[in-house]
Amino acid sequence: MDNRVGEMHVFVSVVAAGSFSAAARRLTTTPSTVSKLIARLESRLGVRLVERSTRSLALTAEGHLYHERSQRLLADLDELELEVAAGSAGASGTVRVNASVGFGAIAVEPLLPAFWRAHPNIVVDLSLSDEMADLYVEGTDIAFRVGGLVDSSLIARKIGTARRVIVASPSYLEAMGVPEDVDDLDRHNCLGFNFRREQPVWPMRTGGRIIDRMVAGTLLANNGETVRRLAIAGAGLARLGDYHARADIAAGRLVEVLAAAGVGDEEQVAALYLGPQRLPARVTIFLDFFVPRLRAFMASASNASAASG
Repeated sequence: MDNRVGEMHVFVSVVAAGSFSAAARRLTTTPSTVSKLIARLESRLGVRLVERSTRSLALTAEGHLYHERSQRLLADLDELELEVAAGSAGASGTVRVNASVGFGAIAVEPLLPAFWRAHPNIVVDLSLSDEMADLYVEGTDIAFRVGGLVDSSLIARKIGTARRVIVASPSYLEAMGVPEDVDDLDRHNCLGFNFRREQPVWPMRTGGRIIDRMVAGTLLANNGETVRRLAIAGAGLARLGDYHARADIAAGRLVEVLAAAGVGDEEQVAALYLGPQRLPARVTIFLDFFVPRLRAFMASASNASAASG
């Protein structure tokens, strides 16, 4: 392995200390190790850098040149590392983020103003879509995904667990009645999604077992936020993540139904990013800011669901 920087550091330490033994004490190593490193450096360069005597060291002309340039290069390296490390406070650049429409609108967007107050020079390029983003193809830095993870080459940081609930608006339930069991779904408008290409089914509990219950309705949408808004408008029943419906349930805009028959099947929520290469500072900063706050958001959603159940 090329260790020219390490050799420069040892050489400069020897010159500063005035002897191999004094340099070894500063470097917390042995004089023989220091002597071998200097000998290896001289052998690689093909010149003698240090004239050795029993009492002192003297630099050759080549040694003076190498010492002067090494000091300058090491100082530049220190300055570069300090500049990059300090960049976390004044980091700039663009972080490209993809999230599902519901999770992005409910959980990610409300955190952005506080993030920009702490990091005003970072641009967030946010795309909301319930379709799975290809991080490689689309140049995405971070994707927040709800559901199973398929691409094993991505690094995942778990955010939490989403439980599905069936909800409707008070006005819809007043007009159509509150469903009491699984069979009641036949007379209700069940709002669905179009990104699953098969017929819409809702896992339901009946007769002591769980079945995939076929449902039908007048809406097939490509995102949960559209389904949520139309459920609030009284269009029908919706099956949403608990985090997505929580605020509406608390405010009375939506009411959970079929809690006993509904299967609160769980899906993992995670932040995904490419690995294992080192992340740019701006991406690390974004993750460090958002992940703990989103974990707290998801935990409070789970606690609210458990309390209501």
